[in-house]
Amino acid sequence: MSLSNLLNKDGKMIDMSISNGAGAAGGIRFATADAWSPDSGDGLILDVDAEPTEAFTKAPIIAIDFPAFADGRGLSLAVLLRSRYQYTGELRATGDVHPDLLHYMKRCGFDTFLIPEERSGTNIDTQSALAPYSDYYQASVLEPKPAYRRIRRGA
Repeated sequence: MSLSNLLNKDGKMIDMSISNGAGAAGGIRFATADAWSPDSGDGLILDVDAEPTEAFTKAPIIAIDFPAFADGRGLSLAVLLRSRYQYTGELRATGDVHPDLLHYMKRCGFDTFLIPEERSGTNIDTQSALAPYSDYYQASVLEPKPAYRRIRRGA
């Protein structure tokens, strides 16, 4: 998969080149949870069923690999990393990333999205895919207060 399809949360394509061989992007190597060490400086790639730990917050980047379009466990994992573990590094969605889910992924705390080759050629309107609505009723990682707590009614 080419890394030229890396989209950030602002809707901009990021030009990344593979520099350190397979599994490396922009100078950062990725390791699976069982091979990763907090002192290595490597990025961490997690399956959607991974159990997050405090040590994961030391990773400069965490990629969550979505095995299927309909599998939402990666969204829950991202929310856990951002809210329970206060992870502030880059969260990247990889695997079966579909443009229809980009706005959900963004609201769950993802920073970048690796769009598969077969979906990247389909003229994606990234701005409307990332922000199809002007506001949301529900709380999220991005906006922890629901609408009724944010909007002051009739003064």
